[in-house]
Amino acid sequence: MHIYIDPPYNTGNEKWVYNDKVNSPKIKKWIGKVVGSESEDLSRHDKWLCMMYPRLKLLKDLLRDDGAIFVSIDDNEYCHLKQIMDEIFGDINFIESFIWKSRLGKGATSQTTAKLHEYIITYAKDVNLLKFKTDKRISSKDSKERLRQWGQGDSREDRPTMYYPIYSKDFGKVFPKKPDGTDGRWRISKVKMDQLIESGLVLFEMQKDGRVEAYRVIPAGNETNTAYSSILDSEVVKTTAHGSIELKGIFGESKFAYPKPSSLIKEVVSLCTKEDDIILDSFAGSGTTGHAVLDLNKKDDGNRKFILIEMEDKIAKDITAERIERAIKKYGYKDGFEYCELDKPLFDEDGQIEKTCEFDQFATYIYFTETQTNIDKKKIKGNFIGELGDVEYHLIYKEKYQNVLNESFLKKIKKGGNKKVVYADKCLLDDAMLAKYNIQFKQIPYEVKVY
Repeated sequence: MHIYIDPPYNTGNEKWVYNDKVNSPKIKKWIGKVVGSESEDLSRHDKWLCMMYPRLKLLKDLLRDDGAIFVSIDDNEYCHLKQIMDEIFGDINFIESFIWKSRLGKGATSQTTAKLHEYIITYAKDVNLLKFKTDKRISSKDSKERLRQWGQGDSREDRPTMYYPIYSKDFGKVFPKKPDGTDGRWRISKVKMDQLIESGLVLFEMQKDGRVEAYRVIPAGNETNTAYSSILDSEVVKTTAHGSIELKGIFGESKFAYPKPSSLIKEVVSLCTKEDDIILDSFAGSGTTGHAVLDLNKKDDGNRKFILIEMEDKIAKDITAERIERAIKKYGYKDGFEYCELDKPLFDEDGQIEKTCEFDQFATYIYFTETQTNIDKKKIKGNFIGELGDVEYHLIYKEKYQNVLNESFLKKIKKGGNKKVVYADKCLLDDAMLAKYNIQFKQIPYEVKVY
């Protein structure tokens, strides 16, 4: 799984609400209150960090080992975000702070400068495993590149083995001399240099100062790979204005402030994902990430999947999900999606089941963990909570630690037949009886891992 998120920038204008479930008396004072601007809310950076830190910790756990996380941000929280991501992901796994030109016109973004850009901070879970995209360039005509090293580390002393003579029919023995007359070095080893010379791909030119420079000839149509630029191509990724136009084209009106353009997410996602990867966005907002994944799949016949999470109910229903549904119809995407809602908490902060947990809540949790599909509550009947394929799922639950699989349960089911997975606290049936009714007993899970 790879991750892209677009959290609140904490500009003071978004009016985001701190609504985490926490025990800290200090932090509890913030719950449900709108986070204001710098002058009226001196703890707004603390609130933002307390909101982001546990989420980033969890997102790191969800990342695949060769995965990457991309986080959109601007100057308001850039430094703070970079610091906590260095701590959580390790500074060695930092990839880049990509610069995105998010605005076209200058406008009055500040009194001194016109702020036209934002950042996408990118980390790998393990930089040694991440495979990142490179820029592919195909030359339309013959070109050349200098074979002598330039810039940092361009002296003979830096790489003594890269200082050696090569031979030119017109100029004889040629060494890598710098313009100041000192010894430089070649960019490639002697073995590779000899291969280029034998292939006729080395060009020698006399310079005005009397030095002879060697160049590698790049024939027309040749494809070369170069490192991906830290500044995103504005012609490719577009701006927030394009995001607004795109969203208006789907809804017919403005529905969301400053939406990201799908072209930006497509470019970011394509940097390291393959055609069957999963992309998670836990700050889904207007649903741009889902739209981008659908469009990528259409373009390359991929099978990527997306998971979008949005905490605001009205936004999730009326904008996020509605956008995906309309985009599928409007652009003819072959893929679909499933909309799910979170129930009230099943486990407390210590990972223990809540005392107020009800049967339907537990049934939903158990059915999903067993089948990775959502339960149809209309099909729940007594202890039967659903089936998938040739397996039935049953739950015996009234109150904690008081749920027993015994002979009275057997009166409600048939002998043999489909396999029956039955959850309870304890089982009073022997192995022969379980086999007779094709029952697999599982103990009710009353706790989960706490992050």
